Amino acid sequence: VLISLLWKQAHTYPLFHLLMEIDSYMFSCVNQTAVHEELEDETRRLCDVRPFLPVLKLVTRNCDPGEKLDSKIGVLIGKGLHEFDALQDPEVNDFRSKMRRISEEKIQSLVGLSWMDWLKHTYPPEQEPVVPENFQDKLYSGNLVVAVHFDNCQDVFSFQVSPNMNPIKLNELAIRKRLTIHGKEDEEIDPADYVLQVSGRLEYVFGDHPLIQFQYIHNCVMNRTLPQLTLVECCTIKKMCEQEMIAIEVAINRKSSNLPLPLPPKKTRATTVITNKFEQLLLIVILLKIYPSWISSLKCNKNGSFHETFNKCFNGLLYQIVFLSSYFNCNLIVFFLKQLQALLQIWPKLLPREALELLDFNYPDQYVREYAVGCLKQMSDEELSQYLLQLVQVLKYEPFLDCALSRFLLERALANRRIGQMLFWHLRSEIHIPAVSVQFGLILEAYCRGSVAHMKVLAKQVEALNKMKTLNSLIKLNAMKQSKAKGKDAMHTCLKQNAYREALSDLQSPLNPSVILSELHVEKCKYMDSKMKPLWIVYNNKMFGGDLVGIIFKNGDDLRQDMLTLQILRLMDVLWKEAGLDLRILPYGCLATGDHSGLIEAVSGSETIADIQLNSSNVAAAAAFNKDALLNWLKEYNLGDDLDRATEEFTLSCAGYCVATYVLGIGDRHSDNIMVRKNGQLFHIDFGHILGNFKSKFGIKRERVPFILTYDFIHVIQQGKTGNTEKFGRFRQYCEEAYLILRKHGNLFITLFALMLTAGLPELTSVKDIQYLKDSLALGKSEEEALKQFKQKFDEALRESWTTKVNWMAHTVRKDYRS
Repeated sequence: VLISLLWKQAHTYPLFHLLMEIDSYMFSCVNQTAVHEELEDETRRLCDVRPFLPVLKLVTRNCDPGEKLDSKIGVLIGKGLHEFDALQDPEVNDFRSKMRRISEEKIQSLVGLSWMDWLKHTYPPEQEPVVPENFQDKLYSGNLVVAVHFDNCQDVFSFQVSPNMNPIKLNELAIRKRLTIHGKEDEEIDPADYVLQVSGRLEYVFGDHPLIQFQYIHNCVMNRTLPQLTLVECCTIKKMCEQEMIAIEVAINRKSSNLPLPLPPKKTRATTVITNKFEQLLLIVILLKIYPSWISSLKCNKNGSFHETFNKCFNGLLYQIVFLSSYFNCNLIVFFLKQLQALLQIWPKLLPREALELLDFNYPDQYVREYAVGCLKQMSDEELSQYLLQLVQVLKYEPFLDCALSRFLLERALANRRIGQMLFWHLRSEIHIPAVSVQFGLILEAYCRGSVAHMKVLAKQVEALNKMKTLNSLIKLNAMKQSKAKGKDAMHTCLKQNAYREALSDLQSPLNPSVILSELHVEKCKYMDSKMKPLWIVYNNKMFGGDLVGIIFKNGDDLRQDMLTLQILRLMDVLWKEAGLDLRILPYGCLATGDHSGLIEAVSGSETIADIQLNSSNVAAAAAFNKDALLNWLKEYNLGDDLDRATEEFTLSCAGYCVATYVLGIGDRHSDNIMVRKNGQLFHIDFGHILGNFKSKFGIKRERVPFILTYDFIHVIQQGKTGNTEKFGRFRQYCEEAYLILRKHGNLFITLFALMLTAGLPELTSVKDIQYLKDSLALGKSEEEALKQFKQKFDEALRESWTTKVNWMAHTVRKDYRS
């Protein structure tokens, strides 16, 4: 519309006849992120474009695909590529050239992929890292029950199959049953021409793994819900593949921009070989005299002391080298250092978890860091996802842009789109920080160049988040002027507008690319009462009979501490399962997407303890002291044997969170920060205070217990029977066992927190902050002493639980007054 108005005005000017056709032009502007953006889509509204100034420039439509791609990348990553050009920095130019080569080689390798190989790359199956031994208890007579829908028809069949059956065998069973039902037994159909998709999600079940190992099916079994799969014909997958191949071919055929050639490789002197027998002998004497353990540790030590020996030897040798430099020929010292580098090349690989420590600030040496990255290459995609948060942070310790870690992360992201999305958001969420803006921006640019088909998906997510931010700002602006009811109505009116509905519909969730945020359920959307007015956005679920899908958008709160805590909870869950203990931890999704903004997964079918108690009492002050409220709430949703299962679920999850919140020093545990699902699963939310930073008022700590264990929790664990000491004894045993398992991995937790020191989290700013972890895990004590300490903390939590009730009462009264 705007360009038409401009054209009418231009008619009145004398040189109008020199202009080309109207379709040859478009507007451009500088947007809010200071990126030059070409406005090719003329249906967008100006409020969606968000120009930095109310000035638009008319430009000739660009026919150069290379320049168009550059513009799109700049808009997507929030930083114009011209900024990199303007730096005129040889290191930046060199790194861009090298990363571009990696990206272009990757994109070339995608050409001609079979539909199955494309599917493996784009939607790799999500595997459960550890399948607990007790999963058999959740099966039906040892079998797994699954429902298989057929795409493009109404046929649905249920099967009881072995949990160890592979997907192709299930394909065969479903096809054979359908042919039999329709009287076509003689028809030959290849099961390999079909693939199983999780109904209503962009998640596929294929390959040689047993069904129980797929994360979706495993979660269904553990939650006692029916797995729903859809059998999709390969032609459907082929169409998706072909559409992306078109985008890839356009990217390959574009004109390359005039990037400078990479710098010539640095000349390295050949390793000095000492031929003088006296010097050889002298070197051997030095090595044996200084550090005999250095030589002996070359043999891989299976008892776990290898990593510790490495650290001591390497640091010790460097110290001795400096000391010796005043006595021996400098050439010999240079040679000695080169031998250390050579030793790293033949050193046995550490386990990835152990190698992580070599990436912190204590190891600035390039060769040590390269060795560590070499160890990380053993990681599965699931394990890499677990530690990606820290690996992005330690990029800040790298002395050069071109380093082994940057290359490793880029290559793994380009090989797996799920890793790619996580890396994209971890980098983009800090692109506003000047210290890392160039480094992170360059990696983002390289990822986009190597994954042009993914850019459209990511651009849709960025647009949706911009819309949520605008909506949140409007709500904050009007919150003081109107009532909550009117504010909610205004929010719904806004969401019903085409611009909002289109931007917020049909996108892959930034929290999990398998989840499709399809159709807005406007009437269920709301905003919360807290200061930042978080948005609660609700979607209809495409899965038959599935719960609504909810996401929470926060703007004004730093979610990175929540992300870290939830990551550690997820790791604890993995470690417990590896040891044969499933404590039903629920580390819901949480993602920082920008400066003090991000998304949180809303867990369906759950209520806060505060709401459960408040709804069971007519008097707010008495609600927190009603020990029957929680058990009665569970009885309402669980009848007969289901109640036994719900109380067991509650017992396990309560044990897990008691131990986790104690070890991590999680504070502010009021009754709105603890929730329970209808199946009995308890979980904690909102981790704004960790590592023992408990809230206080008038200098007095409001939380006086090491973890939350109230008598209404015990009432549920004992199934309402006061003398049920057996159930409570088992709960206590779960807690003690869980604590001792975490102690065995104490160094890993210390490492992960140490690697986050560069993030600038308010409660994790120095090594001193990590001392809390060492104390809570009693790392300086024997296992017997540590267990004694934990038992004392457990008794203290029980003895002082009345103080928790008093705090909860005050919180509930304030909440009731505000409402």
